[in-house]
Amino acid sequence: MPGAAYLLAVGLNLPPEVAVGVILVGCCPGGTASNVMAYLARTNVALSVAVSSVATLISPILTPALIYLLASQWLPVSGKDMLLSTVQIVLIPIILGIIFKWILKDKAEEGAKILPLISVIGIVGVISAVVAGNKDNILESGLAIFGVVVLHNLIGLLLGFFISKWCKFPHADQKAISIEVGMQNSGLTAALATAHFSPLTAVPSAIFSVWHNITGPLIATYWAKKVAKKDQEMKSDKNTQVS
Repeated sequence: MPGAAYLLAVGLNLPPEVAVGVILVGCCPGGTASNVMAYLARTNVALSVAVSSVATLISPILTPALIYLLASQWLPVSGKDMLLSTVQIVLIPIILGIIFKWILKDKAEEGAKILPLISVIGIVGVISAVVAGNKDNILESGLAIFGVVVLHNLIGLLLGFFISKWCKFPHADQKAISIEVGMQNSGLTAALATAHFSPLTAVPSAIFSVWHNITGPLIATYWAKKVAKKDQEMKSDKNTQVS
């Protein structure tokens, strides 16, 4: 995704703020939504969770490094400041979660039930703030940014699927990797863009957040139906053999 974002930015001669925004999306790890989509698509959920977990843990180092490497030709990038921001957004909540679980033990399990809702509300709040603060920019260049976001998402889904297919992974793994590569942590992207760049830089992440939550369920539904159909055919064959 980082390479695809860079090639799109160069190939389409995107404005600096938009180019950096697209690269930010590509350089961030996958979000938890990809794990949900992997489950709904009846793919290898364990692989999806493992990939997103590892990507999230290494993102405080890898994300700022990739952004500095790929985006600094358009806008100044402070790798140190971005590293600190990524640690604050990604690692500190994880560490606090581990500490609270260790201290509260059983009570932490009860509290964890409402955390997904809080997370969704937080992400929606960030994206809403980005959209509200950039309504003029979105009206002016939103269609062009939307086109780039659609291409970026499509490239990620296809690359994840066909590279894993070329590596001869099981079909369930191919689908899981496709979803994992195609869906990004747009909340983290929007937060980094808002903190370190101009408001326009956050627009691609806001649009990506909406778009990948459309393509993700569509793909998951399609693959889940194929699996269900295959299971039904196998069940029918077994019943025929028994008869």
